[in-house]
Amino acid sequence: MKKIDIKDMALIGVMVALMCVLGPLSIPIGAVPVSLTMFTTWLAAYILGGKKSGVAVLIYLLIGAVGLPVFSGATGGLAKLVGATGGYLIGFLPMAIISGFFVNKFYKNYAMQVIGMLLGMVVCYTFGTIWFMVLMNMGLMESLAICVFPFILFDFAKLAFAIIVGRTVRTALSSVLQEGGAAA
Repeated sequence: MKKIDIKDMALIGVMVALMCVLGPLSIPIGAVPVSLTMFTTWLAAYILGGKKSGVAVLIYLLIGAVGLPVFSGATGGLAKLVGATGGYLIGFLPMAIISGFFVNKFYKNYAMQVIGMLLGMVVCYTFGTIWFMVLMNMGLMESLAICVFPFILFDFAKLAFAIIVGRTVRTALSSVLQEGGAAA
């Protein structure tokens, strides 16, 4: 595995900060709020790629686990992480890695990027829904009705926005870093 250099550490730090700022913003519509965490996870995947976005999400989860209010609704702590919706939080980790892998592997192919990001979302939904079902002692359809179906359209919009913003930022960063490298 390639070492993480100063540039990567800085970009990971910026993405963690963005997750910590935007993650708490949420609209409570039931047991699971609409939040921007999925958007920031996809954005990190797009800008950082698979492994580094996984590191960013892991740091974000650890910050929340120690009690800082970075999760939806400005909450934090282990109770939130292992609570009924904690599976979705944990699910952001494989989502970031899968989505980032597809973005890097198929950078010029939007369709494959979307497929990878949707696959990441399905993994996150699956992990979170199973976790919710077990903790809340509910069936699959009832859990999906509470935790997934109300969010699909919001998440498709977040995915599209993450691709637009992510491509713009990644292109700008690439050009800045290439110019900086040429001047050095």
